[in-house]
Amino acid sequence: MSTIDLTTSSNLLIGTMSPEDRALLAPHFVRVELDRGEPLITAGQPIEHVCFPEGGIASVVAEAVTGTKTEVGIFGREGMSGIPVMLATDRMPMDTFIQVDGGTALRIHVDHLRAATTISPSLRNLLLRFCHSFMVQVSFSSVANAHHMIEGRLARWLLMCHDRVDGDEIALTHEFMAMMIAAQRTGVTIALHILEGAGMIRAKRGRVTIVDRELLMELAGDSYGASEAEYARLIAPLSK
Repeated sequence: MSTIDLTTSSNLLIGTMSPEDRALLAPHFVRVELDRGEPLITAGQPIEHVCFPEGGIASVVAEAVTGTKTEVGIFGREGMSGIPVMLATDRMPMDTFIQVDGGTALRIHVDHLRAATTISPSLRNLLLRFCHSFMVQVSFSSVANAHHMIEGRLARWLLMCHDRVDGDEIALTHEFMAMMIAAQRTGVTIALHILEGAGMIRAKRGRVTIVDRELLMELAGDSYGASEAEYARLIAPLSK
């Protein structure tokens, strides 16, 4: 099997790595297709592989004892799955799966990733900086859910999805958006109509097109931008 040329990868973490760190990982990467609904991590199960997406959006989802599911964070080509692997554990009580198709990811076995981060402090520090920026994102999700109306929460999540896809069209179902913003599906439908009526988006079955990003940012207010700025400070520019 030939070694993958990591210099062509669209994953921002891979692109930020030094040539030496990419060389440590390259022999152990496999490029895989990412299909919608595909699990990357199963709650409570040992994590065997870490994926560095090259497109699409993955959701980290918590499930309450009642069975209600809430998305607590997302990542795409700016990140990686398997944050617990970097934090000295091997599993997490949440599922991670693909919500928006994105083509491919670079997948590596956790043993190879741990070995590489043990050898290279610069690689370990880069991936830990991503872990930190993801935690900041999760924290602002809590702020948004506690202090913002449904329309503002929806605006924030649409902006976050927009940051992670090419173009302005995002494949999002009402069910997924309800999970994203911790709201009932009927509330999401009403919020979509409000955003569409204000000229921010166009919505059709299973698709949302961003029309006016500036208006969405105004509606999202302080719930959007802090985690994106932290990622840019620590790793690379993320938002559009």
